[in-house]
Amino acid sequence: MAKPIIVTGAAGFIGRNVVAELNARGETELILVDELGKDEKWKNLVGLRYEDIVSPEEFLGLIEDGAFADARAVIHLGACSATTEKDADYLLRNNYQYTRVVCNWCLTHEIRFVYASSAATYGDGAFGYDDDDAITPKLEPLNMYGYSKHMFDLWALKQGLYTGNETNIVGLKYYNVFGPYEDHKGDMRSVVNKSYEQIRCTGEVKLFKSYRPEFKDGEQMRDFIYVKDAVDVTLHFALQKPSAPGGLFNCGTGEPRTWIDLVTAVYTAMGLKPEIEFIEMPEHLKGKYQYFTQSKTAKLRAAGYPKPFTSLEDGVKDYVHTYFLPREK
Repeated sequence: MAKPIIVTGAAGFIGRNVVAELNARGETELILVDELGKDEKWKNLVGLRYEDIVSPEEFLGLIEDGAFADARAVIHLGACSATTEKDADYLLRNNYQYTRVVCNWCLTHEIRFVYASSAATYGDGAFGYDDDDAITPKLEPLNMYGYSKHMFDLWALKQGLYTGNETNIVGLKYYNVFGPYEDHKGDMRSVVNKSYEQIRCTGEVKLFKSYRPEFKDGEQMRDFIYVKDAVDVTLHFALQKPSAPGGLFNCGTGEPRTWIDLVTAVYTAMGLKPEIEFIEMPEHLKGKYQYFTQSKTAKLRAAGYPKPFTSLEDGVKDYVHTYFLPREK
């Protein structure tokens, strides 16, 4: 029997796509970790092949009892990803402390550990978007979600876990990821997903106005990455030996685009003319909003990731034509 690969957050957006790609590569000895709750997230598991699924709490008990010590890798994507979550203690437990426990277990058993960090750790971009380790301690996230991710990055850096160990870990700072199987995320869905829904309902997409003079309405810029690329980067690191090079890496395309570009791509994929309305941003978001993000990709490339990233237009077209439209039929 093959050694298992463990995926936490497996029924979530990126997690579901990671499991599907592992299946496509012939990997079925998979242990999935997730809390399915009472919503429709369970539907993301339909069609996937895996050995077992356990809750996050059950998983901690199992590894404490000696289970899964022969695992090949842990891809730790399980977290609260709501940037608007206000329960700081919950984020501390769920995103930081839980990750430390799983990471330490992987180190003890020399298991490859790849975890989800976030571009939210960069805050307003005052120190740029460079994943150089010398920059990491200077970063100031704008919300508690970003800070909970930043806390683990800082802890791993302080412990020297990215380099020079028998087991090197990898953190991936995912930028604005979009793609199939994010429907369950509610308000945290990508604007691609929300735009498609708005167009189907009203024909018009609503975007936030800008409150900074250097950015016109809709010309705030983000680094959008298609989920298939995010998955490919993740597996590039996860399917290596525990002692392979580690580090904290950006996972973005390096090409920032405007919200207008994104919405226009959705309309184009649907064969429609853009209709956009700019609306007021909620007060609680104004001081926590990232107006610009751009992944620096040099470190990722130096680590051996060779593939080009999907353009925004091609990613949106694939999303619309292979996911949304077939579901309507």
